[in-house]
Amino acid sequence: MSELPLEQALQLHAHLEQPSTAMPGRESVILLHGLFGMGINLGAVAKALAEHYNVHSLDLRNHGLSPHSPLMSYPLMASDVLAYMDAQGIAQAHVLGHSMGGKVAMQLALSQPERVSKLIVADISPVAYEASHDAVFAGLKAVDFSAVNNRRDADAMLAAHVQEPAVRQFLLRSMYRGDDKRFAWRMNVAALEANYAEIKAGLDQQTAYPGEVLFIKGEQSDYILPQHRERILQLFPKASVKVIQNTGHWLHAEKPEAFNLLCLNFLQKN
Repeated sequence: MSELPLEQALQLHAHLEQPSTAMPGRESVILLHGLFGMGINLGAVAKALAEHYNVHSLDLRNHGLSPHSPLMSYPLMASDVLAYMDAQGIAQAHVLGHSMGGKVAMQLALSQPERVSKLIVADISPVAYEASHDAVFAGLKAVDFSAVNNRRDADAMLAAHVQEPAVRQFLLRSMYRGDDKRFAWRMNVAALEANYAEIKAGLDQQTAYPGEVLFIKGEQSDYILPQHRERILQLFPKASVKVIQNTGHWLHAEKPEAFNLLCLNFLQKN
């Protein structure tokens, strides 16, 4: 088993879903968002799971309210999650991750299998991907906050590079007004771009995770493909795959009821 670099772990910000925080003794579920996101992006599944579990939706490093760092890799992000679990006294948890968060979840399960009860991976494989976010990075850097008075201004600047309104609205959720009354990105855009090769990289572990794993694929998404099957089963021999029809990469937001039901059924299955 490979060791994680705990000395470099950051203290992550968590969104605790009520009423789970008032219910000690129940199993915990940790939710991990995707690139450019925040823990609150998984709010719908957090609410659904909170009826049965203590739910911790984390902002990963360089995102949301969590600390910034010039370093970013899957072992480091997994170490952040492990440090959070240790600080909260969580010996073992179910872990659900979407996209980049799914890779963090897989890294944690592969490196510390005794800490992960069950694993849910939403629309991502443990493989390397081609670069696909050039326009997003260009749009984020094009926003001149010295000339931004409201979200409409920022949206217009983003639109020069990011055509899809839904993607722009997703990105704009990470815009906030600081103490100096000026807008800024919560995410560390410079670090995300500098470490993009690490973010799109595959996982290099060779030892398999022995627990149960559910991969959930959006039918119209190309993040989980037939050619990924061999690597998935090599690392996760107990993996199963469910497909949500008529959905893309943001399947948890496009079909929340179907997504939430798949997660609950998997976690509650003996």
